[in-house]
Amino acid sequence: MAKPLSFSAFVMNTASHIIHGLWRDEEGNQAYFNDVDVWVNLAKRLDEGGFDTIFFADVIGLYGDHKGGWEFLAENGLQIPSNDPMVLMSALAVNTKRLGLAFTAAPLQEHPFNFARRVSTLDHISKGRIAWNVVTGFQENAFRNFGFDGLYQHDERYRWADEYVDVLYKLWEGSWDEGALLKDRESGVYADSNRIHKINHVGERYQVEGPHLSAPSPQRTPVIFQAGSSAAGRNFAARNAEAIFIVTPSPEVAREVIKDTRRIAEENGRDGNDIKFYQGLSFVIGDTEEEALRKEIKLEEKIDIDMMVAHLAGGLGIDMGNLPLDTPLEVIETDGVRSIAEWVQQSTPGRVPTIEDLARLQGKTTRIVGTPESIADQLERWQEAGVDGINVINATIPGSYEEFIDKVIPVLRERGLARAENEEATTLRHKLFGEDRLNERHPAAQYRGAFATKSVTN
Repeated sequence: MAKPLSFSAFVMNTASHIIHGLWRDEEGNQAYFNDVDVWVNLAKRLDEGGFDTIFFADVIGLYGDHKGGWEFLAENGLQIPSNDPMVLMSALAVNTKRLGLAFTAAPLQEHPFNFARRVSTLDHISKGRIAWNVVTGFQENAFRNFGFDGLYQHDERYRWADEYVDVLYKLWEGSWDEGALLKDRESGVYADSNRIHKINHVGERYQVEGPHLSAPSPQRTPVIFQAGSSAAGRNFAARNAEAIFIVTPSPEVAREVIKDTRRIAEENGRDGNDIKFYQGLSFVIGDTEEEALRKEIKLEEKIDIDMMVAHLAGGLGIDMGNLPLDTPLEVIETDGVRSIAEWVQQSTPGRVPTIEDLARLQGKTTRIVGTPESIADQLERWQEAGVDGINVINATIPGSYEEFIDKVIPVLRERGLARAENEEATTLRHKLFGEDRLNERHPAAQYRGAFATKSVTN
């Protein structure tokens, strides 16, 4: 019997996220992303339909200019306006039972002391279902929004992230010992101060005395997600991540990426299986192959290629809005998101990739078209390549997920490729790894008991 894949719904609290232009479609309820009911209803459907996680992407600034300015982004709803996914987590937590709740945030956004407290609060509210996707930020506008002159160099952003997570690990794992929270009405002692510790972190960027103000949540540290595929990003992920999101053009490429990242993890004292890999894919589903192909043609007609160029070129930090679609990418140099350019190159073997290839990167090259049975066949190939889960990209909300749940999940369950219905509610980490807390191989574990300077009495 095959091992079940893990399924994550890849969304963003905005009108147009990855497959652009579909908010204009009558089924594109993402146009009403400000309405909390859109997300609560979707989360409930995912919770009941076999998904492990709803994963919110996020940005804290505009993408680069397109056609000479930023106005195009707002006019087309391209990730502006957008809302803070962390705030939304509370509403989703109290309206679901099993669904993992993942959000994206960068060190740039918030001091680690306050961030640690907010995450712990969410983990308490959700009873241990929170995950954090660690990003370093790649937009010039985002850095200027927080008082910097411009974008930090790529590897320097990861150095910043290294210290940021180090502070968080100290707070989440080391500040409170197990058993510190007593809630003893008879003695009148709520918490044992001998088991609560200041961390006294002094680093290049941060000085944090502590202690952590929140008592340990069900997971202590949230499940750590990461998506960087540059050398620095993969090294960071290999050291810290429990789940890594990849967007590779084929199972063969995925196999090599996974193998190499697990090797790096082992070099850092971890087990390669400490990390789950999720491939980003979208789906066009038909009762017959012919119907699926017809639906794909209609989808292609609805996708706004100009928005696709604006999004992905903006990530590269360059305005391609006035360049012909057949312009070779090799003539365009940038210090933006290197991984995007690498993915495009992987998806066009044997020829020089163009701007149009870039525009279709998150579309056709990572799309599976077919019947539920043929889609299941393809997902088996991804699993054989080492992929543990699928990050399902939507064209419309909730339609893309409802169709996947209604048509594909039952076939996957028959083959053992999807979890059984209505499994017991657990923490997200327990669902993925069989335990509530980080294992001893994770770098955060070194801080357990590290600040216990006082004598502990029972």
